Amino acid sequence: MKITRHQELEVYKKAFDCALKVFEASKSFPKDETYSLTDQIRRSSRSVCANLAEAWRKRRYEAAFIAKLNDAEGEAAETQTWLEFAVKCNYLDKIAGRELYKECDEIISMLTAMIVNSSKWVLPTGRRNSK
Repeated sequence: MKITRHQELEVYKKAFDCALKVFEASKSFPKDETYSLTDQIRRSSRSVCANLAEAWRKRRYEAAFIAKLNDAEGEAAETQTWLEFAVKCNYLDKIAGRELYKECDEIISMLTAMIVNSSKWVLPTGRRNSK
């Protein structure tokens, strides 16, 4: 299948779904966490998708493409850290936290594979079509 938009990437779909789940889970966090944990976990989970979109648009330049994928990977790892805090503070059930953490691990693995195989994703010089 020819991928023409970042929304068609499996990793983007997984990241978007995960961000929505994080949003739903964070609705029950205490009000005193609104400007710290709640905002941070929502921001980092959504940033995975945003960085993937940017990476897709920068795939004419391998270094820029990889840099944005690295940013997405970092945001996924940050989300995992916030998930750990949410579980330890008893804002999030252990099982739900473990499942979201695992989803982030899968996203990180997919991003790592894209980074390692970046030449397969980067547009050839002088061509504007996609993979």
